[in-house]
Amino acid sequence: MRVEQFLRRHGIAENPFGEEDARSDHVFLAHCLEGTRHPAWDKIYGNPQHPSTSVVFGEKGSGKTALRIQIVEQLARHNEAHPDRRVFVIEYDDFNPFLDMFRERLHGRKRKPERALAHWRLWDHMDAILALGVSRLVRSVLGNGKPHDVPIPQDQLDRLTRPQKRDLLLLDAFYGQSYDQPAPRRWTALRRKLRFRNWKAQWDCGLGVLVTGLTVGLTLYFGEWRQLLSWWAVAIIVAGGLPWLWRQFRLMWTAWRVARQIHVFQHLPNTLRRVLARFERQDVAGEPIPSRDRSDDRYQLLMKFQSVLESLGFGSVIVVVDRVDEPHLVNGQPERMRDLLWPMFDNKLLKFPGMGFKMLLPAEVVPFLKREEKSFYDRSRLDKQNLIESLEWTGESLYDLANGRIRACSQDSAQSQTVRDLFEPSVAREELIAIFGRLRVPRRLFKFLYRVIVDHCHRHTEDEEAWEIRRETLQATLAVYLRDLDAFDRGLGTG
Repeated sequence: MRVEQFLRRHGIAENPFGEEDARSDHVFLAHCLEGTRHPAWDKIYGNPQHPSTSVVFGEKGSGKTALRIQIVEQLARHNEAHPDRRVFVIEYDDFNPFLDMFRERLHGRKRKPERALAHWRLWDHMDAILALGVSRLVRSVLGNGKPHDVPIPQDQLDRLTRPQKRDLLLLDAFYGQSYDQPAPRRWTALRRKLRFRNWKAQWDCGLGVLVTGLTVGLTLYFGEWRQLLSWWAVAIIVAGGLPWLWRQFRLMWTAWRVARQIHVFQHLPNTLRRVLARFERQDVAGEPIPSRDRSDDRYQLLMKFQSVLESLGFGSVIVVVDRVDEPHLVNGQPERMRDLLWPMFDNKLLKFPGMGFKMLLPAEVVPFLKREEKSFYDRSRLDKQNLIESLEWTGESLYDLANGRIRACSQDSAQSQTVRDLFEPSVAREELIAIFGRLRVPRRLFKFLYRVIVDHCHRHTEDEEAWEIRRETLQATLAVYLRDLDAFDRGLGTG
């Protein structure tokens, strides 16, 4: 018997349990984003108008990635309903580019995977978050954003004050990341889009050109060209160019310090110098610059970023953290996950005004959390962060989840189809709930139900009237699957 034939007999158009990853799960993305949620959804999602931090730990397959997709989708719908109080979403879930660059910046034995993350600090996280946020905002301003990046119209940009336009240009100079065009060209396009005037920025260069031109012209008019090589002519030309030379030297020093202190992406000092040279001196005097090994400058830049967003209609910022165990440098090692995560557990960042973090973290680091000293909890204040130590699913919630997926795949949306209808009458609903409770997480549930259906179809031919899964098949498949899970937990199988 074919699986498709068995499912169609029950009015199911496609296999509800064929996919195991939420990112590629067509049933989840097309039908279950809104209706199928974890019982702790309200605590995790919170209120977008008053953003809060949630720290969730869950084992593999418990639905962390599905939660992330649901959070982002729900925030997108909130933004459509509240265009004047939107939420700016930063998806902090691809750590590989930042960690690879961070490792390259280290030297000697520090570059080893087991040692590299021990040097990761809070401001490295802040640099990465600002890079993601600023790059997304600049894409939206320039009109070449991704599907979730809503273009920002010109009338909203005109609401920005000159200091806010300066702040956005300064943020782009430090944190803008794009492979579409060189940084100076992107910065120039952003400046023109913002209608930011900076004609005074090159006064020292103009002074040097003017002094050189006058010196050459007057010397040739009143004397001979050989007099241009005399000491007084050279001295006048050099004196005219000294303000420009001194400013370029200072900007190069600043650019080198910034490139040296930002570890999570590459800054070319000369390119950054060229961009900073386009600001007027009074526009950058006293402004925070990420050129020191500390978080103070980053917090000030974060406040400037929020001020710009608020004028553009974004009332709050949500940072969604996920897939911490997947980067190459982490490689699923709990100790490396701890080294990467622990610097972020800082109450000042997690409770930053107008900002909320949705941290969907692997359960492997929970034992390290329980062994931490009092100073760690004083700094992180996890008691105030909506902490969920285990993203648990009961048998009843998994039963409802399976029913929701079956209804989503039903040919008749009005038909009240359940997972119980796939089994013979002797298999009670309570028995299925008890079995599902032993599986604990959705991914294991989907794998198990997929195996049960396939095993049933393998036991019967197409001409048999076997449209209900027998108890013997259920129990035999469960025994084999639990044995495979045990082998997987001991590192002997694929789960």
